[in-house]
Amino acid sequence: MNIAVFCAFDTPATIEFAKATIGYLEEKGHRLTLDGRLTEHLPAEAQKYSAFDANATLEPDHDFLFTIGGDGTLLRSIPFVKDTETPILGINTGRLGFLTSLQKESLNEALDKFFDEKFKLVKRALLAVELSAPSTEIDQFGYALNEISINRKNTTAMLSIATQIDKEFLTTYWADGLIIATPTGSTGYSLSSGGPILTPETEGIVLNPIAPHNLNIRPLVVPDKAEIEISVDGRGEDHLLSLDSRIFTIENDTQIHIRKAPFSVFTVELEGDNYFKTLRDKLFWGYDARNRQ
Repeated sequence: MNIAVFCAFDTPATIEFAKATIGYLEEKGHRLTLDGRLTEHLPAEAQKYSAFDANATLEPDHDFLFTIGGDGTLLRSIPFVKDTETPILGINTGRLGFLTSLQKESLNEALDKFFDEKFKLVKRALLAVELSAPSTEIDQFGYALNEISINRKNTTAMLSIATQIDKEFLTTYWADGLIIATPTGSTGYSLSSGGPILTPETEGIVLNPIAPHNLNIRPLVVPDKAEIEISVDGRGEDHLLSLDSRIFTIENDTQIHIRKAPFSVFTVELEGDNYFKTLRDKLFWGYDARNRQ
């Protein structure tokens, strides 16, 4: 196989597991392409591997992309695969690891299972954003796997967030911000703000206000075919727009258009894992002494 390896951070733990993963892959005879920054932390002999620019897109001939870190690292890797449909295997060296399917405590065992083809691919929808005003970075890759969020910038005053769904006026949120989440992102920022959990296969988008002053406003799930249009106003001149881990400053009254992206991203789910098991294990879903067997 032709496998790319990416680490977003160079902590001692991450580098340790990167070395262990690379050693395993080399022993099995796989062809490797490493994040250029990662090669700086490897022994001299590791320089024989090909390197890729973390600001570019992987060549489509890669069979898999391995990310080593936490969920944030996996999210940072999305621009590398874009619409190539290269599946992502996340190796968790972080804390929660909701998206990452392979845990550091059982690295070799889990890799054995992966190469024995004991896994399935999970298809995950993304959101696409377009602005009425040009933005070079967003125009280059205006997509998010978890969520697009609107937040205050340099002010404690609420934002006024006028929202339309399929050209029909929904409401104006008076709030600290608004989260527009995919089913994948429903267990992230949106969940922390009281939003619902959607399984990855659910064909929906969550709109979830952050600390709304309209006390009767609640999170809303709309079909993923919906076209969402947002305009933000407030006491300041601008606000923040985030696409997963990327944050941009946007002028107020800029029209923000959000829809489902025309392509999907695929992640690896190892045999023995499933979405509901992850809910139980990671979020203590239904944790109750009465459920012990």
